[in-house]
Amino acid sequence: MKEAADPRSPGADDAPAGRHHPAACDGALTRAFGFLGKRWNGVILATLQHGPLGYAELRRAVDGISDSVLSERLSELSAAGLTVREVESGPPVMVRYRLTPDGTALMPILEELAGWASRHLPETPATARRGKS
Repeated sequence: MKEAADPRSPGADDAPAGRHHPAACDGALTRAFGFLGKRWNGVILATLQHGPLGYAELRRAVDGISDSVLSERLSELSAAGLTVREVESGPPVMVRYRLTPDGTALMPILEELAGWASRHLPETPATARRGKS
């Protein structure tokens, strides 16, 4: 006897061609916001959109981030293929971080998200202080 398909399970014939099944879309959004919503990731990416920066420059530009967290986030962003660490021979040896093409592709999305947040999410005293530095 054949079991009935679970109506919540995505099937090959469930969605029209070119459209995401809601469960697949929810999973993709969960992964995206889980990664980009991790504190500092979006800020670091947005900071690098203007060009490569050295570690100290990046640390100064991202107010409030500790050295250990910045190092951890840069490693995560690099592992995700969004940034690359480049070593320029010296003297002195310079290490710079820049966006990859995949990281650059995220910039219009992050700008749209920031615009939406400006229009729809009220600013708190903590976010107002961060924006003034």
